[in-house]
Amino acid sequence: MNLNWHQIFIPSHSLAEIVLRGTIVYLSLFALLRLVLKREAGTLGITDLLVLVLIADAAQNAMAAEYHSVTEGLVLVATLIFWSHALDWLGYRFPRIQRFVHPPPLPLVRDGRMLRRNMRQELITEEELLSQFRQQGVSDLREVQAAYMEGDGHISVIARNTQTHREPKHAVE
Repeated sequence: MNLNWHQIFIPSHSLAEIVLRGTIVYLSLFALLRLVLKREAGTLGITDLLVLVLIADAAQNAMAAEYHSVTEGLVLVATLIFWSHALDWLGYRFPRIQRFVHPPPLPLVRDGRMLRRNMRQELITEEELLSQFRQQGVSDLREVQAAYMEGDGHISVIARNTQTHREPKHAVE
């Protein structure tokens, strides 16, 4: 068993180039996913999904010798984690960045009426929206006070309170 320790640990590429490439790929994919695929994210946040995919690929490249050293793969993984954390931190500190990293909810329904312009913006059909309502226990659009496309792609529903004028039930003594 003859191991080439130099090839395993000594980078064959410039670490600055690896950091730059990781930065460009991460920020480009983040912007693309944020602007185009907001509703496609599912239960994972965009940044979570992005970091998982890129880290998996970066780690695979390091293990499969696409890079010639483990050091190069680890530097790339560290770069991706850095940008994930940096964008969250910047969004926390600066409101303008916050709106891009974690966009505000987009209203889809207001007072039982669909906001078709906003639905078009997110490419949500009436059938998809009604399906989301049914999954959340709302059977009729008139029962919806408001519905929003959240920044992570989920649709939240606020149903009308149908028991507003009922007397509270008291325990029998």
